[in-house]
Formats: sequence, structure tokens, C-alpha cells
Amino acid sequence: MPQVAMRCFFGLAVLVCAETAGSAQADGYPVRPVSIITQTPAGSGPDVIARIVADRLAQLWGQPVTIASRPGAAGLVATQAAAAAAPDGYTLFMPTVSGMIISPEIQPKFPIDFEKAFAPIGIVGATPMAFAVSRSLGVNSLPELIALAKKRPGEIMFAGNNRGAFPHLTGELLKSRANIDLRFIPYPGAAAALHDVLGGRISMMIESPSAIPSAFQAGGELKAIAVTVPSRLPSFPDVPTVSETLPGLVAVGWFALLAPAGTPDSVISKLSRDLRGVLGQSAVTKRFEELGVFARPMSRDETVQFIRRERDMWRPVIKGAGLAGE
Repeated sequence: MPQVAMRCFFGLAVLVCAETAGSAQADGYPVRPVSIITQTPAGSGPDVIARIVADRLAQLWGQPVTIASRPGAAGLVATQAAAAAAPDGYTLFMPTVSGMIISPEIQPKFPIDFEKAFAPIGIVGATPMAFAVSRSLGVNSLPELIALAKKRPGEIMFAGNNRGAFPHLTGELLKSRANIDLRFIPYPGAAAALHDVLGGRISMMIESPSAIPSAFQAGGELKAIAVTVPSRLPSFPDVPTVSETLPGLVAVGWFALLAPAGTPDSVISKLSRDLRGVLGQSAVTKRFEELGVFARPMSRDETVQFIRRERDMWRPVIKGAGLAGE
């Protein structure tokens, strides 16, 4: 056989063997326990969501799927551990939007480039924010809030947990899109913020509806005037979306499932299919909704595009709030 033909033959043989090996790896995956690293403490919302998904994947695969909670340094501890894991599909990573997009923008010299260090598998779920106002503010809708804020620039205070956290940035996004000036007051958690809003000391709060549902019915002291999802929530059908007033404004917290870069493409594809299958189960959807989370099954390509759009949306908001590189 001529030398050129020999090289072509062996090159083709290598490709065929590689594709066959990759397919075989996906067909047999997983053959041992899988671990999912999370950025938040055990018992937190993202941790609970991760455990629901892990339990369903374990049932599907017939292999244990465990959660490794690695809180610390605004998600960096977990991110570094996940990035250093072997790219074999047996260590996965479930970051939040805060840990994946916000923290790298805020922290100077963030040591991990997510686009280079990880391969997206899918979006697990999304959590909307609600704009809720104190009865003492005297507004009953988002248009009324915007009109009042234009008359009283910088006077209306809104509460949210910690500077740079998702509720704070959602408020900054509202300010930018509505061209209004609101004053942010940071709180260590929703309970403390809710106490002051119900007491009329703070005019407004931005938080997940699941964190404050009973307050919406507490004698009318707190009124939800808008939610940040594309369509109204089944649990709050009378609460308008923000986009009904400000078209295109959607702000949801979300959880992604990633694998270390270099994980075989066939394994990533199987993980993506299986994740979407789990998220499509009615029991999972119902449990998520009880927690104020909505399943967001996406293909790999859809996930990549979604993350890029989110990064492009939040970068100018973070910069405009003076948080970039803090």
C-alpha cells in the first residue's frame, strides 16, 4: 500500500476508534458514583434543588449521585474544586448565576474563566424575583412606582440581601431600564428586610416570591406589584410581569449544570439528554414549583446561548452600579 494511502488508512482508523470509544463511554456511563459540587451551604435553596436532581439521576442511572457542598469566597471555593476535577463526567458542577456571572465580574482577578474551564450541560431551574412595596408607599402597580420615583428621585429605598447579590442587581436593572433613581439598603437576609418593609421603614423589597408569600396576604401590608418572569406565575396570577410595563425586562436567578472542560463530548450529550428527561418529570416540576423554582430544560446549544445572553445583560448593570472589579 502506498505511504500516503497508509497514512490515510491509519488516520481514518484512529478516528473510527475514537468515535467508537466515545460512544461506548457514553453508553456505559456512569459505571460508578457521580458527585455534583455546589457553591452554597447544605440546606440552602440551590442545595435542595441539586439534591432533587441528584436523586432522580441516581434512579435513572442506577448509580449513587452525591452532593458536595463547597461554600466560601462567593462561590470561588466550589469553582476551583470543580475546575480541578478529572474531566470524566464523574464530578459535575452546579453554580448559580451569582457564582457564575456576578462574582467573576465583581471580584478583581477572578482566577477561573468559566468559558474555558467548563462545558455547559444544561440549565436546571430559574427563580423569579418579585417587586413588593409597603402599603405606606401608596402605590399599587409598577407604573405608579416608576412615576413616583421620577417625582422623588433617590428617596424611595428598596431592600435586598447584600450589595452585589441578585436582588440588588435586579433593582439596579429596574433603575436602568425605567430611568429612575432608587436607594438600595442591604440586609443580611429576607426576614430582616421583610420586617422593616412591613413596618414601613423601607418602602420596597426585591426577593423571591417563595421567600415572602404569606406577607402578600398579611393584612395588605405588603403588595407584590410585579414579577420578573416572561409570563405571570401560576401561584400569583394577579401579579403582572415587569415586562408588561418595561418590555423585555426579565431577571431570573438560575442554576446551571456544568462539567470540567475536556469531558468527552459523548458523555456531555448523554448528561444533557438525561438532565432534560429528569426536568420533564411532573413530580420534579411540582417539587420545584413548591420551592419557587421553575424547571428550564435546554439543549447544550441553547444553554451556551442562554449563558452568553445573561452575561451580556448583567455586565453593564454591574458596571453601572459601580461594582465591577470591587
